[in-house]
Amino acid sequence: MKRFVCALGAGLLALCLGVPHAQANVLIGGTRVVFPAKDGEVTVRLTNDNDHPVLVESWIDRGDVHSTPESVDVPFLITPPLFRMEAKKEQSLRIVFTHEQLPADRESLFWLNVLEVPPKPTGPQTEGQNILQLALRSRLKLFYRPAGLPGDPLKAPGELAWKVVADGKGYALEAHNPTPYHVTISELSVAAGGRNATAEIGMVAPLSDLRLPLHDAAQKPAPGSAVTYTAINDFGAAVSFKGTVAP
Repeated sequence: MKRFVCALGAGLLALCLGVPHAQANVLIGGTRVVFPAKDGEVTVRLTNDNDHPVLVESWIDRGDVHSTPESVDVPFLITPPLFRMEAKKEQSLRIVFTHEQLPADRESLFWLNVLEVPPKPTGPQTEGQNILQLALRSRLKLFYRPAGLPGDPLKAPGELAWKVVADGKGYALEAHNPTPYHVTISELSVAAGGRNATAEIGMVAPLSDLRLPLHDAAQKPAPGSAVTYTAINDFGAAVSFKGTVAP
């Protein structure tokens, strides 16, 4: 899950800036949302872990980090889109699919945004002071999953095929995903020259390829070399898999 921070003065600014030590206290029940098309809607549980109420705004986008509720055009409706959430209370977001012809042979990727806006400080100590407030935005992947897709999404990472390709002055692992499901890789290494070389991580789209550059590979990994990787499943759990480099 990615977190973003917005600087607030007199009101909420549209620009969101990353602040590494900021931590959202509106907790989301899960690290991703899987939307089965057959259900027509899903529910996402939120918990306000703060000792004070907050304003929560939610929207869905197609991958634009700089999206705002006013700028998006997606086939989903969120209710409630904007609400006050009391301290230590829970609230459910209802996400409903509305329209649009999406691919029926693979998942489609969207992003759920949850913006947490704290109350404006009050009291004598704030009079005449310039106040900087922080609003935190959490961003989760939302996978729209058509009905009747073949295979098991939990086993999809194990179906990846690997080959080594030239990448500038070095090498990269190229992952081929033959399944209709997205595969998110959180760790990746390959045996090369008697040691394990790590690689970039990323998400392999359905029925697609993704090139992941190798780090510190002394030599090109040979065919049959072991590929070890970790993928994140529907439940947010990290699961280990093994593969081999194709000839």
